[in-house]
Amino acid sequence: MNTMPAVSGQDPSVTGYALLGLFSLREEMSGYELKQLADRTLKFFWTAPAMSHVYSELKQLAKAGLVEETVIQTGARRRRRYRLSASGRSALEGWLSFGEVGFPGLKHEVVLRLFLGAVSGPARPRGILEGYKHQLERRIAELRGIRDGLGEAPHYRYAAIVADWGMRYYREELESVADANERLGGP
Repeated sequence: MNTMPAVSGQDPSVTGYALLGLFSLREEMSGYELKQLADRTLKFFWTAPAMSHVYSELKQLAKAGLVEETVIQTGARRRRRYRLSASGRSALEGWLSFGEVGFPGLKHEVVLRLFLGAVSGPARPRGILEGYKHQLERRIAELRGIRDGLGEAPHYRYAAIVADWGMRYYREELESVADANERLGGP
């Protein structure tokens, strides 16, 4: 088995690696811009970190030399901008190339509430499923717009694959909702 080369000091968390990866999409960003990009992209397959988590991760990544920090003074306001360092790119490449990939954890509140449906009776699970169906339809439409915007450019090839995967996943979730509704005796 291949083992990942050590990063200086403590290895980043998976979220830290996700943030490093986002820097491969944009050359330089503030913490706020990084959070916005995480919210727009990661939400389809990974829980986007909270703003405070983004800043704490950036602090750790900068301390480890994986991102370079620039402070811009504009009057009384100081803004920090970050970019992926050569060490950061190397660490990201190492993380992507080596080691075991963990099986995805599932935290699915809709399914949890359906699982406990005997407590609330059949009406509430049907309402939850109907609401989830509408959320899925909106998410598919949103992802379709993103996918169409990616086009077939080689630089966005992997993002396009993930967008296609996400739409397939959400369509399969719609099928599961329809099946559950049918089994509950719903529409």
